[in-house]
Amino acid sequence: MDTLQTIGQVRREWGDRLLILGHHYQDAAVVGLCDAVGDSLELSRLAAASKAERIVFCGVRFMAETADILTRGPDGRACGRSVWLPAPGAGCPMADMATAEALEAAWARLGAAAPGADWVPVVYVNSSAEVKAFCGRHGGSACTSGNGRRVVERLLAQGKRIFFAPDQHLSANIMRALGLADAYALWRRALPDGGLAPGAIRAARLVAWDGCCPIHAGYTLGDVQAARAAAPAGAALLIHPEAPSPVARLAEHVGSTKDIIEAVGRAEPGSALLIGTEDRLVRRLAAANRHLDIRPLRPILCEDMGRTTPEALLRTLTEWPEACRVRVDDALVPDARACVERMLAF
Repeated sequence: MDTLQTIGQVRREWGDRLLILGHHYQDAAVVGLCDAVGDSLELSRLAAASKAERIVFCGVRFMAETADILTRGPDGRACGRSVWLPAPGAGCPMADMATAEALEAAWARLGAAAPGADWVPVVYVNSSAEVKAFCGRHGGSACTSGNGRRVVERLLAQGKRIFFAPDQHLSANIMRALGLADAYALWRRALPDGGLAPGAIRAARLVAWDGCCPIHAGYTLGDVQAARAAAPAGAALLIHPEAPSPVARLAEHVGSTKDIIEAVGRAEPGSALLIGTEDRLVRRLAAANRHLDIRPLRPILCEDMGRTTPEALLRTLTEWPEACRVRVDDALVPDARACVERMLAF
């Protein structure tokens, strides 16, 4: 019996007691083995609603941590469910660019520079459990690329000042879309006090940590120029908001992974689309939409997303190695859960 057949047999044996979730950036062979495929927000909601005893997350660690946080009790105690990551080494470089300790130091500096301001942290869901706990502890919310604008807009309307981490480009694109690019400041973690004078902090309505996704942040103006030159005239560019603002400004559509998928679904037959996101998804979209001319802005692959294989999934489902179990420290769960639940409320 081959790998795929064995996985199918295990899934039948477990039935509703097992839920396999996969991110859109997974390889097609893995996607075909998942019960549900989606972006971070969709998968977080599915994990929270699931009654399965074991949730297996084909993605990266911060996603599995979020699932574990949402399947635990409000006090952090286990509730008979467990979360597993077939590739325990699958991390996220962006998430690693921000630590709770460093954010706490920056948070104190923001408060000292603008003591009258009502600061609130917002952390991109692409962050560690420790960072989410920092955010929850200070009354903040997580966000995704899909609901980030809504979260930021609502908080600004309440008179809040926002400390956004860890993605500088997502936050810059949100502020640009809101017409508030001049009220944006960048905290450079390698510089004393983030490289920001007190006056610059007081003038900002959003201060962003200088993390980024090395994949999406790698897009350049030259990539857009080269892709448009090779594509049919009138090709539309659809790009993820983790791309730098100068590049995103040239796109006809800037949106989350889900937004991009939905935009492809609305495209007229014969349309030419350049898509600026992870290439595994672009290839699947092209294969599923032969009536469209779909091309990558530039082929890019997330190495960490590629660590999950059918073989790794099979080993998890049959051996349940402890190294693949994802369990957030009990002490972090209440604050981290508050951070994520505020996001889900949006």
